[in-house]
Amino acid sequence: MSAGHHHSHGHSGHGGHGHHHAHSHTPQNFSRAFAIGIALNIIYIIVEVIYGLLAGSMALLADAGHNLSDVLGLAVAWVGAELAKRPPSKRFTYGLGGSSILAALLNGLFLLVACGAIAWEAIGRFQEASPIATTTVIIVASIGIVINFATAMLFAKGQKDDINIRGAFLHMMADAGVSAGVVLGGIAIYFTGLNWIDPLLSLIIVALIFWSTWGLLSEAVRMSMAGVPRNISVEDVEAYLVSLPGVEAVHDLHIWPMSTSETAMTAHLFLPDGNQEEGFLGAIQKEMGKRFSINHVTVQIEVAGDEVVSCKTNCRP
Repeated sequence: MSAGHHHSHGHSGHGGHGHHHAHSHTPQNFSRAFAIGIALNIIYIIVEVIYGLLAGSMALLADAGHNLSDVLGLAVAWVGAELAKRPPSKRFTYGLGGSSILAALLNGLFLLVACGAIAWEAIGRFQEASPIATTTVIIVASIGIVINFATAMLFAKGQKDDINIRGAFLHMMADAGVSAGVVLGGIAIYFTGLNWIDPLLSLIIVALIFWSTWGLLSEAVRMSMAGVPRNISVEDVEAYLVSLPGVEAVHDLHIWPMSTSETAMTAHLFLPDGNQEEGFLGAIQKEMGKRFSINHVTVQIEVAGDEVVSCKTNCRP
């Protein structure tokens, strides 16, 4: 459900500016799903570490590190979802949704360090490949497939409507896939006796963690610097605004993330004669949410005679 409100203020000698804010919330409360998912995975991580050490399997230990990364990811998403529920205050006029961006940034840095530690140990194992208790590895990793898939299903219903929930869903599905890889590796070692398959698998898992972590880290850096979210094209937004009736030019177009799931936009529209169709600003707000998932929109109308000269996007005085 979303609610919009509209304020339009006229200025002497200038156009008006309108603010439209449609506040989107997670359709359900996923606190219980987060709690169950985190608890199940923490228990499984402990089991993986214990049996990974007993079985001498770096692949199991690497998978435990991978699962830990996604537990942290679940925790970040949970904290972000909870903080986003808090209303704006005089000190934090946008609310606390931006804390999810900071948490993702710190999470990404931590995971890169973890990748280095796992890779270092795995490379050492190539020089001294130890015997692997393959049956233990296969059983423990098989349990991981079940737990990770079950956790993913907790978020299946909401993953279409909320990007944070979608991230949790995809991470856990990826974990199920990694656990399946460890099972296949254990089977391969059982039949071939090639113990180097285990550290090789751990390096592949590290590569998967690094790939997803690098994407998380780069996006977190972009968002922390108020960069345009990857799923939004500034050119498409500008083209839409310029196509509106009476709009001759668009400038000072700014798009930035308020949190990992909410985006804001401001723009100046130059209408030479100042005439607007009824519901003009409201229609812009609606279309921005529908087309680009931008639900916090502020538009200023400028008319002929205003001091600001019309120009292209983001032009500066």
